[in-house]
Amino acid sequence: MKILITVKISDEQFKKIQDLGYDVVRISESKVTNSSETDDADILVCYNPFKTLDIEKMKNLKYIMLTSVGFDQLPKEKVLARNIQVTNNRGGYSIPMAEWIVMCILEIYKRAKMFYNQQQEKIWHMDLVSISELYGQRIGFLGTGTIAIEAAKRLQGFGVEIWGNNTNGRDVEYFDKCFSKDEIDEIFKNCDVVVSTMPCTKETEGMFDKDKFSLMKEGSSFINVGRGKLVKEDDLILYLGKFKGVALDVFEQEPLPKDSLLWDAENVIVTPHNCWVSEKNPIRVEKLMYSNLKKYKEGKELANIVNVERGY
Repeated sequence: MKILITVKISDEQFKKIQDLGYDVVRISESKVTNSSETDDADILVCYNPFKTLDIEKMKNLKYIMLTSVGFDQLPKEKVLARNIQVTNNRGGYSIPMAEWIVMCILEIYKRAKMFYNQQQEKIWHMDLVSISELYGQRIGFLGTGTIAIEAAKRLQGFGVEIWGNNTNGRDVEYFDKCFSKDEIDEIFKNCDVVVSTMPCTKETEGMFDKDKFSLMKEGSSFINVGRGKLVKEDDLILYLGKFKGVALDVFEQEPLPKDSLLWDAENVIVTPHNCWVSEKNPIRVEKLMYSNLKKYKEGKELANIVNVERGY
């Protein structure tokens, strides 16, 4: 079987995959196009080569392994038409994303942005009014997948109550209480911090709008690491005044336009779709890559199979 790999891997990983018995071709995504070298591959390991690589011409292609968690970049109709199996890197970025969530909650509660700005201006001003404790607060997660679980695990030591929202309200480790998708408003109405880790599907796109933000407590906080298109940003901007803080790593349009009011809002933390980054990511990606390629060779069930039609 032949594999086309368009993402960066170590030479050691390349050799390990060859030792599994695969014929391996490496071409970077910035250079890959359809050719005799690519079009007979059985497996494609990639992030997003689809602007220059037409999988319709890859007649042997049976399996796409994505190194990303999201798969909006996939040519979904072509994948579904040929029933190509797809796996993603679910869980691979959960730890750095969880750390980012905890960081932002603490930045909001301890007014880190305000103190940073004071430092830049060399202003010595002790704030005796607006600093808050996280202890005793209720944190609500929209989605209880690997990102939310890793964040909830890390928040245990702060003495907070943790709620979650998932499709059927099933219990999840590290969560004190979970609600079904039909009970999502319970999270918005009752939590001091609402954290979105959800995927964007036809059902969830634009879900977080003025109706949802109007339910939230005065002085609550909103964090989004899921997908930018979950949030109607114009509606969020209308409600900024009610929030203690907002932290966003994903946006409706990326890069975030320079004229967006989110850039200059005092209570908003903006990061450029960066919360997943870690020096340990390549190790995790290569570990999962090798494991799934070994399973595929042995005819075993793969990890992280995604339902392309459903959207997650």
